[in-house]
Amino acid sequence: MSKAKKIITHWRVIIALAAIVLALVAIHPNPFVKGVTIRAVTFNSSVSSAGITSTKPTSSPMSRERIISMNNIPIENLEDYYDFISTLKANRTVHIKTNKNLYKLITKPGLNDDEIEDIGLSVYEAPTTNIRKGLDLQGGTRVLLQPEENLEPDAMEILLSNMQYRLNVYGLSDVVVRESGDLSGNQYVLVEIAGAKEEEVKELLAKQGKFEATIANETVFKGGQDITYVCRSADCAGIDPMSGCGKSGDLWVCRFRFAISLSPEAAERQAEITKDLPVITENSEEYLSEKLILYLDDAPVDELFVGSDLKGRAVTDIQISGSGAGSTQQEAVFNSLENMKKLQTVLITGSLPVKLDIVKTDTISPIFGKEFIKNALFIGLLAVISVIIVILVRYRKIKVAAPMLFTIITELVILLGVAAIIGWNLDLAAIAGIIVAIGTGVDHQIVIADETLKGESSGASYDWKQKIKRAFFIIMAAYFTTVVAMLPLMKAGAGLLRGFAVTTIIGVSVGVLITRPAYASIVEILLKE
Repeated sequence: MSKAKKIITHWRVIIALAAIVLALVAIHPNPFVKGVTIRAVTFNSSVSSAGITSTKPTSSPMSRERIISMNNIPIENLEDYYDFISTLKANRTVHIKTNKNLYKLITKPGLNDDEIEDIGLSVYEAPTTNIRKGLDLQGGTRVLLQPEENLEPDAMEILLSNMQYRLNVYGLSDVVVRESGDLSGNQYVLVEIAGAKEEEVKELLAKQGKFEATIANETVFKGGQDITYVCRSADCAGIDPMSGCGKSGDLWVCRFRFAISLSPEAAERQAEITKDLPVITENSEEYLSEKLILYLDDAPVDELFVGSDLKGRAVTDIQISGSGAGSTQQEAVFNSLENMKKLQTVLITGSLPVKLDIVKTDTISPIFGKEFIKNALFIGLLAVISVIIVILVRYRKIKVAAPMLFTIITELVILLGVAAIIGWNLDLAAIAGIIVAIGTGVDHQIVIADETLKGESSGASYDWKQKIKRAFFIIMAAYFTTVVAMLPLMKAGAGLLRGFAVTTIIGVSVGVLITRPAYASIVEILLKE
C-alpha cells in the first residue's frame, strides 16, 4: 500500500478531514455573494409598514435577509444602495427584492417638499461567511455596566433578558448582552451592539426606566404591567398636530404625543383618585385641579392637564406627550421623535430590576476593523512562511514541513468552524487566542517531530509507539497547563479577556484531540521505512 493511501485511510487523519469538512459547512464561505444585508428596521417606518423586519441577533450571518435589487436596479454593495436611496422622492413606490421575498413600500414626505422621510433601513455589507465579527472588526458600541447591588442568578437572568428586550424593541439588532465579572467578585453586564451610536445606547442603558404617572402625588400607573398597549403607528403617534413646533427663545421646540392603553386596575385607580378633585377653568377649557405628572427614574419629564370629563371615570385609553428641542426645526422634530421612541420603549419594557452604572464605553470605527483584518492576514501569512522555512532549515525534510503546514491550516479552519457553530464573535481578543493556539500547535508538532526522528533508523513498531507516547506526555502536560492558566482570564478584566481565554482553550483542545494526533500519524507513515 502506498504511503499516500496509508495516510488517507488512517483513522486519525480521517477524523481530521471529517472535522475540516464539517467546519467548512459551518463557515459556509461564499466570496461571490451580492447585495447588502439588513441589520435593523425602524418602527413605524416605510419598510416596517411594507413587512420587512429586523434581523434576529441569533441568526447566522449567511442566513440573514439581503437586499438584491430595488426597482429592478441591482444592489451589489453599500455604494449601490446609498446611490439609489439618494434618488428617491416622496410618495414614490419602491419594490425591494431580497434573497427571501419581494416587498413594496411607499416613501413618505419629510419636513421639506424636496426631502423624504428616512425609509427606516439599517444595512451593512453582505457577509461572505458565517464567522461573526466582533465590534473590533465591524464597528459599534461596547458598554460595560455595573449593577448598584449584587444580584442573585435569577435576578441577573431577568435583568439580562429585560435589557435584551429593551434594545430589540428600540430597533437595535446584533445585540450581545451577557453577564461578566472580575477576580474580585464584582458583577458586570457587558453589552455589545454593532453599528449603534454611543449616545443612544447610553441613554437606553443608563436609565433604570422606572416610569410612573401620578395625580395629586398618588400613583396612577407605572410602565410595564400597568400598560397593555403602546401605539407606535403614524395614525396615533408622532408630532402633536395640535401643538406642532414653535420657537422658544433661540431654540425650536416640538411636542410629540402617542396613545397608550391602561390595564383595568390602573384605570380604576385613576377613577378613584380623580373622583373628588375639583374642576377648574383655564382658557375656556375645564380641567381637573391636579395635573397628570410623568416621572422617569424619579425625575419629572412632563405634566399634562386632565380633562374634566375624566373625573371619576375608569378610562383605559389616554394620551402621553412630551417634547424635544433643537437649534433648527428639523433638529427639534428629530429630537422630539427620538425622545418619544425612548419613552415608548421604556413604557413597553418596564423598568430594569436594578439601576446600572456605566463603567466604560467604547465606540469602534469599522474602518479600523477592515485595516486590521488585512494586516492580520498579511502578518499571519508571513508568520506561517517563516515557520516553514525554519522547520526546513532545522530538519531539512519536506516530509516534516509539509504535514506541519497542513496541520496549521487544519487547526485554523476547524477553530473558525467551531466559532461559526457556537456563534462566537471574532474580535481582537479572540484573534489573539487563535494565534496562541496555533503557536502552541507548532511547538507541539516540533516536539512530535523531534521525538519521532530519534527513532527514524529503527523499524520496530515498539520504538515508534514509545516515541509518540513520550511526545504526547509532554504535549498533554503543556495542554493542561495552558487550560488552567486560561480559566482565570475568563473573569479577569471584567470579562473583556473572555474571548482570548475561550478561543485559546478551544484551539488547544482541537489540536490535542484532533490535529496533532493526525500529524503524528502522518509523520510516522512518511518517515517510517
